[in-house]
Amino acid sequence: MHDQGAVQVLGFPCNQFGAQEPGTNEEILEFARSNYDANFPMFSKIEVNGDNACELYQWLKSEKADDEGKADISWNFAKFLIGKDGSVVARFAPQTTPEKIDAQLGDLL
Repeated sequence: MHDQGAVQVLGFPCNQFGAQEPGTNEEILEFARSNYDANFPMFSKIEVNGDNACELYQWLKSEKADDEGKADISWNFAKFLIGKDGSVVARFAPQTTPEKIDAQLGDLL
């Protein structure tokens, strides 16, 4: 949280990457809470690529391609930064740390 405002993290589990999320929604939430102290809203498991990609991710991907210009999500933990006005401000690779994202928040809050 910044002095100027708050940031809300939202989690969307997906089992499309190496079958890393095979459990139920409840099992995934418990794992995230007990192993990573995740305290943000966790939504139901979705698909992010392909014909069954949820509408949210269809939109996110259409707004911001990755660094290589590809729309599809390459791996779990891809991140999108959404501005107060609802626009997609940035897209981050899975390995991008929260600290690197934090550096871009100042102007948005």
